[in-house]
Amino acid sequence: MSNYRRVTTPSGVYFFTVVTKNRIPIFTSEPRVELLRNAFRKVQRRQPFTIDAIVVMPDHLHCIWRLPDADQDYSGRWREIKKAFSRCITTQTNTRRERPVWQRRFWEHAIRDERDWLRHMDYIHYNPVKHGHVRRPGDWPWSSFRRCVARGWYDASWGGVEPDSVLGMDFE
Repeated sequence: MSNYRRVTTPSGVYFFTVVTKNRIPIFTSEPRVELLRNAFRKVQRRQPFTIDAIVVMPDHLHCIWRLPDADQDYSGRWREIKKAFSRCITTQTNTRRERPVWQRRFWEHAIRDERDWLRHMDYIHYNPVKHGHVRRPGDWPWSSFRRCVARGWYDASWGGVEPDSVLGMDFE
């Protein structure tokens, strides 16, 4: 068993990177992304959390979550999301009874303050441009960018040029 320790803060805000097994591009169609959305909804009904931002890329995703008061169990939520989605994709399992859809772990970062939150929001929304999938964040279909524009958090033209806020950030 691993001795890996995660930072947990009750009611915390966290940035995550979650990667598919062997970086296989499984999120290349709306039906696959909809299965992931359904997995998120299923878990949110039982263990509430708020998604501030998300981007689903072909072989990974990034998001920022806010946990409810006195709750720090983001690992349990990720386990359940991964399981719910994986069950929809394959019946094949390995010797540990895991379905070969996700890398075992995920990367998390506890958001420290508003500046840190803003930088990670920018990183999430600029990610499809960074990877060369689109020219502007608003062109990527599986992102919260348009929702954030509607809230007034971004101008619709933001991200046509790499923002200074994401220079040097690499959470792949």
